[in-house]
Amino acid sequence: MSMPLQISPETAIKLSKELNVPIEHLMHMPKHILLQKLAELAKKDQPPADGATES
Repeated sequence: MSMPLQISPETAIKLSKELNVPIEHLMHMPKHILLQKLAELAKKDQPPADGATES
């Protein structure tokens, strides 16, 4: 059985809201799954790198 994640309550609340996952599920989520979800979230937040913003 895996141990709960070692993150602060504030971080858990923020991640729970960002990932749309209940805190209880987040705290017992395997680290590799959490890292995968964070990577997906980071990709979604980045603007497309098509060069259209260059001046």
